[in-house]
Amino acid sequence: MHTEHDWITTPITADLLRGALDLERTEHGVLPHRLPARARAQCADGQLAMAESQPSGVRLVFRTRATAVELDTLPTKRVYAGVPPRPDGVYELLVDGRLTGRATVPGGNTLTIDMAAGRAEHRPGPVGTLRFTGLPDRVKDVEIWLPYDETTELVALRTDAPVEPVPDRGRRVWLHHGSSISHGSNAAGPTSTWPALAASLGGVELVNLGLGGSALLDPFTARAMRDTPADLISLKIGINLVNTDLMRLRAFTPAVHGFLDTIREGHPATPLLVVSPLYCPIHEDTPGPGAFDLGALSAGELRFRATGDPAERAAGKLTLGVIREELSRIVEQRAADDPHLHYLDGRALYGEADFAELPLPDQLHPDAAAHRRIGERFAGLVFGADGAFTDRTARNRAASRHPRPAGQRPL
Repeated sequence: MHTEHDWITTPITADLLRGALDLERTEHGVLPHRLPARARAQCADGQLAMAESQPSGVRLVFRTRATAVELDTLPTKRVYAGVPPRPDGVYELLVDGRLTGRATVPGGNTLTIDMAAGRAEHRPGPVGTLRFTGLPDRVKDVEIWLPYDETTELVALRTDAPVEPVPDRGRRVWLHHGSSISHGSNAAGPTSTWPALAASLGGVELVNLGLGGSALLDPFTARAMRDTPADLISLKIGINLVNTDLMRLRAFTPAVHGFLDTIREGHPATPLLVVSPLYCPIHEDTPGPGAFDLGALSAGELRFRATGDPAERAAGKLTLGVIREELSRIVEQRAADDPHLHYLDGRALYGEADFAELPLPDQLHPDAAAHRRIGERFAGLVFGADGAFTDRTARNRAASRHPRPAGQRPL
């Protein structure tokens, strides 16, 4: 199979990975996780397990003069009963920071999800091979970004020249937590999710804890963020709390305070940005829970709808409007004692006018063009002049930066 090159196989270890918080040894190889094992052990929710094991923002990074690279992986591909097949997850190759290749991996496991019946079936499948050739014959930094929406076991890395870890570039680390929109849902590829785009424009290293359906103010997620070294931190809070109908306003307010308190235990002076929900008409004034639109599903389309009653807001049910108002109030209150805490209304990233131009295809998630717009706007508002994440902000913070615990670094 490998006769045209003199292949060198390199073990896939933590020093070749960025964007993961844990690396699990499996029967086939290694599985990157975006939550540490202790956090995973505290919640048996299948949605969370699927989301955190999908490697949004996770990439192999190494220095080499190789002109050919092969990567064996075992992806897990989702199939939704009654819905047209999903495209295979996309891997993207960057050489010295420039996108130079895109590919998919055949084969893999299959997870068939029957949304109407509430069942899922897992079927094992074969390992597949990703191949990039024709790379420039010089020493270069190579990044292989994994699919943001496919759980991906890494089996073997082969090159036709030795590889070594890339030295620390001195770039700031941005740790972000959010919902499926931050996870990347409907983006064109792993480097064009809105957080990946914003990180590229801002010149920072991304650790993306966007967890589809799972941005729920979970204490174990706050502890994972507390213990992860970061120079910049952001939280996009709201949409999952509404569409899961998980809590009422009485529980929401102290949960936000507790989440922020936990992060501040490990990052007392790190710039911390709280982002309220993007514009989403179905939940602006209508509480959850959200549900699949079974009428659309019967026609082979995937759409969502809100099932709550706007009158239930009086009893404390959450809507996006309620959450924005409360998040703004909480940040204003806390900022009196925390000058490094900031707030951004999510509608500045994607608002009503944007919805008119770039509507949400399934009523919940932005499309690829909207991801680009959100990422560019975030970079301009947050990394730009006078933004929460400007270099000036980092310099002012540097003198009081909390030391990183020994051995704690994002992979």
